[in-house]
Amino acid sequence: MASRKHFFTSESVGEGHPDKLCDQISDGVLDEVLRQDPYGRVACETYVTMGLLIVGGEITTTAYVDIPKLARKIIEGIGYVHPRYGFDYHTCAIINTINSQSPDIAQGVDKGGAGDQGFMVGFACRETPELMPLPIMLAHKLVARTAEVRRTGILKYLGPDCKSQVSVEYHDGLPKRVDSVVVACQHTDEILDDTGEMITKKARQEMIEEIARPVLKGLVDKDTKYYVNQTGKFLIGGPQSDTGMTGRKIVVDTYGGVAAPGGGAFSGKDPTKVDRSAAYMGRYVAKNIVAAGLADKCLVHIAYVIGKAEPLAVMVDTFGTSKLSEASFAKLISENFDLTPKGMIKELDLLRPIYLKTACYGHFGRTEPEFSWESTNKAATLKKAAAKL
Repeated sequence: MASRKHFFTSESVGEGHPDKLCDQISDGVLDEVLRQDPYGRVACETYVTMGLLIVGGEITTTAYVDIPKLARKIIEGIGYVHPRYGFDYHTCAIINTINSQSPDIAQGVDKGGAGDQGFMVGFACRETPELMPLPIMLAHKLVARTAEVRRTGILKYLGPDCKSQVSVEYHDGLPKRVDSVVVACQHTDEILDDTGEMITKKARQEMIEEIARPVLKGLVDKDTKYYVNQTGKFLIGGPQSDTGMTGRKIVVDTYGGVAAPGGGAFSGKDPTKVDRSAAYMGRYVAKNIVAAGLADKCLVHIAYVIGKAEPLAVMVDTFGTSKLSEASFAKLISENFDLTPKGMIKELDLLRPIYLKTACYGHFGRTEPEFSWESTNKAATLKKAAAKL
């Protein structure tokens, strides 16, 4: 029988993309509050356009944060350090419109309830060592590699803004090869050809050799298609070319479209907001289930209402890859994971200034020590408990 073939595509955006710039500033504000006041309440949103950045939202804290100074430091770190990029940390205008959190919300959160209603999703699968879908992991690694070759001077003409996209060919549900690769990199005019409308063939090939091939390695073949700065050039990027806002890249931040994202974005929100903490806990639960060998693929769906600590509903879907019933998974989860806001914050140690790192290259599938929800420390316990069911 011929194998069933399908293609799946995921994208990512780099640290200089306008939306990701905003995510990083919102999470930078959150980190600075938590550094001074672990119990501060933060819901910080950022908006950027040509020459202007606005930071707003609701924050209740004893901490003092110099918003313009912090924002300029993050913008500088991203690489917007010269007017040739159309936006730079020296000259951009910054407006601070932070207010305090509504007391109507606070009275529910203060007693341990969820900070809002909504549903959150956690997911894990066996496609990569990180137990993540392959397309999104490759897309993240491409933009991370783009930043690396820019910062180290391997390709000195690159600017901070970039995007990637990867289409993976699957046979019978298993990834086999990369069918196409999209890389869009902001650059200076030194690599334009004589027409001034296209980058040179040499520069295009350098981007393939220095960015794409080190990441994709054995997954590409002679038939893999490369699309590099497909319009011809990418001189105008970042906030000069497009507005950005916190929370507009939730599919990039999660599972690349393989699993549905939850109802809310993450960046700029302290962990009393279950938009963030329950999404992290959902990933922690799903990853430990897969790491325990109880399923090859697992989705955990958790729903909350504002002011109530316990979730309204928990659903597990293993897509036919497990012999355990949904009732068995419900029992395993209830006995081994505390899904209340306080429980999740304690289990994952979330009252730390760890969030700026999450704001680019995905919140999941990371190996840095700050990403406590990526631990598989409960896999052995789950496996042992499941054997008794």
